[in-house]
Amino acid sequence: MRGIIVADQNKKVDRRGFVTDGLRVLGAIGLGGAAYALAARRGQGHREVWQIDPDRCVACDQCQTHCVLDVSAVKCVNSFSLCGYCDVCTGYFPTKDYQLDTGAENQLCPTGAITRKYVEQKSGVRFFEYTINPSLCIACGKCVVGCRLMNGSLYLQVSHDRCLHCNECSIATACPAQAFRRVPGESPYLMTMAARAAEEAMAAKRAQKQPHEKKADDA
Repeated sequence: MRGIIVADQNKKVDRRGFVTDGLRVLGAIGLGGAAYALAARRGQGHREVWQIDPDRCVACDQCQTHCVLDVSAVKCVNSFSLCGYCDVCTGYFPTKDYQLDTGAENQLCPTGAITRKYVEQKSGVRFFEYTINPSLCIACGKCVVGCRLMNGSLYLQVSHDRCLHCNECSIATACPAQAFRRVPGESPYLMTMAARAAEEAMAAKRAQKQPHEKKADDA
């Protein structure tokens, strides 16, 4: 798979988040994280972790406000196999009162976590790639809600390089859609059904091309 706050607020979040997150990490290790780490070192591959079922998620913003970390461990991801590379992306631009450029005032994302990059133009239609900067994403879900007006390639996932692996996830408790569930630690990420179907379709196309490419090489 390929392919949000005023500057002063960002600085406050970054500085405060760094210190507070560090303290919470230490606390988590003392209260239960050590047991989790010990299990991992012993090779217990059947451990389970928290993850969001993106087909149940309603992008309600609880992931932003209820994570024990100041900056949520939940991040947006983009399924590039499903993305339409739209010029007017409703996950990037608001649906009204904006101009078609990358000015901060024209972005739906409050922290500018989405990068819009021109790719190509075909038959007069321009295509853009949209990538997520996880360090800026705060899991507000605004882009996810907007993207659902189009292809729905943007969705939320728990980022396990940040997650503290709490025994009881505070976001899961607050989630109105009950979209959080435990998944195997060795495969901790989920895709929407649409994204999975798009991935499978692309894989099938690649498989069909390979025999033809091999014949051409042999010739």
